[in-house]
This record gives sequence, C-alpha cells and structure tokens, in this order.
Amino acid sequence: MKTFKSKFGSEIIIFLTLLFGGIILYMIYKSEPLEAVLSVGGIFLLVYGLCLYLNFSTKYTITESGILEVICGFLYHKRFDIKKIKSVAKTGNLMSSPAPSLDRIELTYGKFDVIVISPKDKNEFARALQQVNPEIENKLKP
Repeated sequence: MKTFKSKFGSEIIIFLTLLFGGIILYMIYKSEPLEAVLSVGGIFLLVYGLCLYLNFSTKYTITESGILEVICGFLYHKRFDIKKIKSVAKTGNLMSSPAPSLDRIELTYGKFDVIVISPKDKNEFARALQQVNPEIENKLKP
C-alpha cells in the first residue's frame, strides 16, 4: 500500500485571504458596526479552517489489491479500480474535485469518466499506477 499526499493549495488560501481581508478592511474603512466585522471575520475563519482541513486531509492511496482510494476529508471518499484507468494527464480543469491545489492531473477511466486530483509528486504517482496497470497511458512530462 502506498499513500500520496495532496499538493497544498496555497493559491486558494491566498485568494481567500485577499478576498476576506479586503472585505474586512473595506468594512472597517466604511465604519461598519463591530458586530458585522466580527461576523465576517468568524465566517472567514470557518471557511479558512475548512480549506486548511481539506488541504491536509486529502490523500490518494494505492492498495495492494489494485484499488485507488481517494479521500478528501469528510466530503469525499471513493475507490477506483486501477485496471480501469486509461490515462494520466496534466489538466487545468477547475471543476470541483478532491484536489486542493490548482496543479492538477486527470485520470480517465471507464468509458467516459474522469477524476481530477492533485498528488504532490505527480510523476511518482503515475509510475505507481503503471506498476499496477502497465497499460495506463502516461501523458505527464517527466
């Protein structure tokens, strides 16, 4: 069994920090009531905490029985048969997925299915998949 951690999604954390920081600063500039500023700050902390939790809890495990297990916190837990995976390729797809980072790869499997993930070491991950299923087409540049 081999487990791969997800790449940390710093770009999303930075975006959230700038967004909520800007909103809070604007609220302070406009002399909004303290309760409103604290409410927005509380919402920011909850969203920020959830994003950090998902960043640190997302992992991709290749089991001894040839299954890829994808876990993203309490939100996502699925298993995929590696023998059904057809290709691994870099993608800029921003669809919602168990990939906290925007540096992503997509796995095509089945007839038309795709899953987007973001392992920290994409090339090692692809090699580990190919050890289980040598027919997987690796479209990643080494």
